[in-house]
Amino acid sequence: MSRWVLVALALGVVVLTGRAAVGSVEPRPWTVPPVTSPATPSDEVPLEVPGIAPGAELTAAQVAPPTAPTTPSTPRAAETWVAAIAAVTAIPGVAVRAYGNAALTLTAESPTCRVGWTTLAGIGAIESGHGSHGGSVLQPDGRPLPPIVGPALDGNGVAAIRATATSTAWHGDAVWDHAVGPMQFIPSTWERWGADGDGDGTADPQDVDDAALAAARYLCAGGSDLTSGAGWWAAVRSYNHSDTYVADVLARADGYAAAAAAASP
Repeated sequence: MSRWVLVALALGVVVLTGRAAVGSVEPRPWTVPPVTSPATPSDEVPLEVPGIAPGAELTAAQVAPPTAPTTPSTPRAAETWVAAIAAVTAIPGVAVRAYGNAALTLTAESPTCRVGWTTLAGIGAIESGHGSHGGSVLQPDGRPLPPIVGPALDGNGVAAIRATATSTAWHGDAVWDHAVGPMQFIPSTWERWGADGDGDGTADPQDVDDAALAAARYLCAGGSDLTSGAGWWAAVRSYNHSDTYVADVLARADGYAAAAAAASP
């Protein structure tokens, strides 16, 4: 078993808060190509994803009947489940709802992927502390106030990506691009993967509902089964070519799964 796996498993404890990593010297967001060639992937990956159950991880009792404006065929996380998970993980309920709904949507769209809400929560914790980076607070509509904008992607420890007229409108920099929103998407990636997770007619990277669904679709794009160790590791590593990053996400995801399991009747 690799050193990273041992570290990830050792860190699989209940983690109740997320630390924002927007200002890290490592490439952020995960979709930004690294400045240097990525390290060769380890030949060893965890044999299983500890604590992360197959599928959306929500039972039938935890799923609410769909309501407008969502698509009638799309199930949504029940508010009782959202409240319970928020209480035991200290994740804002707005974010819990977004992660749960995104996982449920992908269960319908890509049933062989089986991305879990805890994986999305792990990424959300590392990328922005669930929308809390820089003192931001997620509002009831899913948008952080103030909006979350990452550092300039100017080649200083990150990729150098020039801004466009469209991306400047999102982050205000006419020269360099910035990652934006709770899941820290760069504009060019959002143009491809942007989603409308809350059915309000707008795909907004600052909206955690939209960003969580876009992230789930990104994870599932490779066709992997995320309940397998190899599939999960490869999917999350595609976000950021760093084994440290993947181990950190795993620790957070496993901690949230453990907290939820401990609180279950």
